[in-house]
Amino acid sequence: MAHHVTVMSRESCHSCHVAEAEIERICGEMGATWSVEDVDADPELRAEYGDRVPVFLVDGAEHGYWKVEEDRLRAALAG
Repeated sequence: MAHHVTVMSRESCHSCHVAEAEIERICGEMGATWSVEDVDADPELRAEYGDRVPVFLVDGAEHGYWKVEEDRLRAALAG
């Protein structure tokens, strides 16, 4: 089964843009799909994630935040 990574992000976040590029590369290499959710587009998401963005979800479960841990993400996507 292919995994899906969601990046909880915001437009004005440089770290988010860097993380999105890393996620795109890793998911492309691992055959996983990915998407971006703008936390500022939804008050509930903004309340939940606030200043922690970027936050990474793998198959809907929180996997990490701020910086992509490539080895850890690859392990999750391989499982």
